[in-house]
Amino acid sequence: MPFLRFDLIEGRSDAEVQRLLDVTHEVLVETLRVPQRDRYQVVHVHPRSRVVALDTGLGIGRTDKLVMLQLTSRPRDKALKLDFYRVLAERLSSACGIAPSDLVINFVINDDEDWSFGMGRAQFITGELK
Repeated sequence: MPFLRFDLIEGRSDAEVQRLLDVTHEVLVETLRVPQRDRYQVVHVHPRSRVVALDTGLGIGRTDKLVMLQLTSRPRDKALKLDFYRVLAERLSSACGIAPSDLVINFVINDDEDWSFGMGRAQFITGELK
């Protein structure tokens, strides 16, 4: 169950944001094998002056269509993550007009006891979720 946090620069329509969320979830289900109903996404929109995303010396140009995506997740296989990066960049480019150079992704890994989906229980630990 990844928890996704999107940081965006203001200026996108609600429809554009919804398409971004939908495409990302589709890719997540396909590449990381996440169940369809495991969908936890939060969007934060910032003024342009509040976002700094340099190229880390790689010569990557950025635009105001920048998407900074942080996934908090249980551990995932390296090959699955690499596939996720590639497929998401391709799909966001074709479906949303977001250039691969405008996509920054970060995984934050945690364990089963770090999740509670409500009711004051850790459902991975109690066995309610596998």
